[in-house]
Amino acid sequence: MATDIPGLAQLWRSFENWLAEHAPGDYGSLLPGCSEEDIQRLEDGLGFSVHEDVRTTLELHNGVTVRSASTEPGAFLLGYSLLDVDGILAAHRDLVSMVEDAREEGEEDLVVGRIADREWVPLAQNISGDLLFVDHRYHCAGELGEMSFGDPEYRMLWPRMDLMMADLCRSVETRTPVTAVPRVPSVHEGRMLEWQVRSAQG
Repeated sequence: MATDIPGLAQLWRSFENWLAEHAPGDYGSLLPGCSEEDIQRLEDGLGFSVHEDVRTTLELHNGVTVRSASTEPGAFLLGYSLLDVDGILAAHRDLVSMVEDAREEGEEDLVVGRIADREWVPLAQNISGDLLFVDHRYHCAGELGEMSFGDPEYRMLWPRMDLMMADLCRSVETRTPVTAVPRVPSVHEGRMLEWQVRSAQG
């Protein structure tokens, strides 16, 4: 089944095309891709090489125009805004600080690998500071996780980014929920994509 999924870059283009037609505000928020020098700066700041899915995404779009309010477009990834290189580094520093604080306080078991980890690379952030991240731990490499402040543990949403993008493309085209979370797409004011949370009862 997975072998029938298009490549990540193609999936991103399909998603962008949908945004251009149905959510032009979100499409207009996309920024140009970053340079190889930017990716090298990112890897130097992280202290390790980024997963190819992160590289592919950044080469296509180095984030989106920063939102100052929830009424502004750009949060088309399940309510999260794609981060640029500087945003990734800043969010990663916050995760590292959480890890270091937990170790100093003897709470490593409650934090590391549960709500923060040095090997999580933030991909997108919502207006509350919650994160979508790409796991870079060896046994979880490439997985897409969601870390929400206040939750005791992160959630693994997709095992690979191409599966995430394929799911998002299918969801917006059919207006049905994504498989990983009970969220349904809708277009607000003809300009931006929103994701409505659906209860287990529907």
